[in-house]
Amino acid sequence: MATNVKEETHHVSRSNRGELLGVDSKFRGCTIWFTGLSGAGKTTLSFALEAELTRRGVPCYGLDGDNCRKGLCGDLGFADKDRNENIRRVGEVSKLFADGGIVSLCSFISPFLSDRQMVREIHGNGNLPFYEVYVGTPLEVCEKRDPKGLYKKARAGQIKGFTGIDSEYQPPKNPDVLVGSKGESIEESVEAVIKFLTEKGIVPDLHPEITELFVADSEKAAKAAEAAKLPKLPMDQLSLQWLQVLAEGWASPLKGFMREEDFLKSLHFNATDPESNQSVPIVLPCDDKQKAEIEGKDAITLTYEGKDIAIMRKPEVYDAIKEERCSRQFGCHDPKHPYIKFIYEYGDFLVGGELEVLDAIKWNDGLDEYRKTPLQLRAEFKKMGADAVYAFQLRNPVHNGHALLMQDTHRKLVEQGFKKPVLLLHPLGGWTKSDDVPLHTRMQQHKAVFAEKVLDPEASVLAIFPSPMMYAGPTEVQWHAKSRKNAGANFYIVGRDPAGMSHPTEDRNLYQAHHGKQVLSMAPGLRGLKIIPFRVAAYNKKKGAMDFFDPEKKDDFMFISGTKMRGYAKSGEQPPDGFMCPSGWKIIAEHYQKLAKKK
Repeated sequence: MATNVKEETHHVSRSNRGELLGVDSKFRGCTIWFTGLSGAGKTTLSFALEAELTRRGVPCYGLDGDNCRKGLCGDLGFADKDRNENIRRVGEVSKLFADGGIVSLCSFISPFLSDRQMVREIHGNGNLPFYEVYVGTPLEVCEKRDPKGLYKKARAGQIKGFTGIDSEYQPPKNPDVLVGSKGESIEESVEAVIKFLTEKGIVPDLHPEITELFVADSEKAAKAAEAAKLPKLPMDQLSLQWLQVLAEGWASPLKGFMREEDFLKSLHFNATDPESNQSVPIVLPCDDKQKAEIEGKDAITLTYEGKDIAIMRKPEVYDAIKEERCSRQFGCHDPKHPYIKFIYEYGDFLVGGELEVLDAIKWNDGLDEYRKTPLQLRAEFKKMGADAVYAFQLRNPVHNGHALLMQDTHRKLVEQGFKKPVLLLHPLGGWTKSDDVPLHTRMQQHKAVFAEKVLDPEASVLAIFPSPMMYAGPTEVQWHAKSRKNAGANFYIVGRDPAGMSHPTEDRNLYQAHHGKQVLSMAPGLRGLKIIPFRVAAYNKKKGAMDFFDPEKKDDFMFISGTKMRGYAKSGEQPPDGFMCPSGWKIIAEHYQKLAKKK
């Protein structure tokens, strides 16, 4: 044993290492120890888990028994003493990996209870988690597999001391995870280990916990009675739409309209905390008279069209700082901008506080069945068996260029190894400009796209996103992405000039077209959400179909702008074949022709 040895203390802490590694800046170092008979599937499972953890942004490395015996333990044989030393060395190395913030995946037969306990204690002495996964594939199955031909040699006497034949294997008495004993597939085994590691906090839940703000059924009567007696603050339709966004959890972890502190965080940092993007303020306006009526109250009731909607606890009233807010949120403060116009027309104050919403928000317009909450969407994705969810936000009809991008995304996800990618086609359902296509028309058109199988209805979910549109460009696109992450998406397709519009007074676009995707790739609080940039699609005249634009063949392409599309629709002229599915185009054309007749 070495003497005159003093252990030195690192200057870099584990939390420091965690900040530089992985998906969410948290230290996750630990060792996962796979034990089982030769041929049980330990290394297969370990390497499959390594791939899945890497995909989720968790730093990890697989240490395999055969690989280590070619280097680190190349001087050892298979006598009990050598086996013990083999496991000790690997245990010490895995501890170093774990101390460095890496999830160490060790696949070793490690037949003896005492050896595995030794490795557990090595980690325990370093205050590092150690988890034992028993790949309990029965001996007869392992022997039938015999991938290296070792069982056959052991049975023939060519190998002595072979575990399971003439050397004992001591199974774990209480493993942290047991897989393989019932013939589970590798995918099922990976899922079982991931589930365990998620519960232990080693694998981050890529989707934040959702907090709905609805009153429990058992409390509704009492809360309604309380609300009836409180001072009232009426809301308009726009504010009710924002209340629905809050109540359903799209803006989690917000628990109500923003108080001044969160308002300032949102304006200045686009986030309410390092892990939670919130690029747009969600605020409730009030005027001087309303301020006098509610300021200092312990609670008030928010109403819409005379109906009690929610209780707000300890309301905080503060200045609306309209010009600064608009300048930061929109990049301008021109009251001719449609949403800025609302802000300037409202009172000079904002009121924030935690909400207790008395009931689900329903609009009774025939579309409520599509207004699925984040928790409902997550449940639907789970029921469908989705292992990837890619979201597409839109406020326009779906043409075949959009469909091409969604189809291409699905193909790429399958190529990455996903078995069941699911599309969330998620049209915005709150307030939009008067010249945008109305929600009812858009939903009819979207349903036609699915009916014609332009998009696969078996691998898609069509739902309505209740948020109002703000036309705030790169600032707003972060909100669109964050809310879809809350709904369970882990991929987000960002469009060209997302949430953009023409400048309200100048002949130019208000935002740079590429800034949306560029800002989104850098935005805080969106870890775990992968951004898929929009590929420009145009009508390929030679193919007679929408196609990804190739600058080297630019003469083959024709761009059909929104203005040109509206021109086709109003005049009754058919767009080029392949631009949009026929039944979907008919719905859009009828909408614009009705508008033209009214004018």
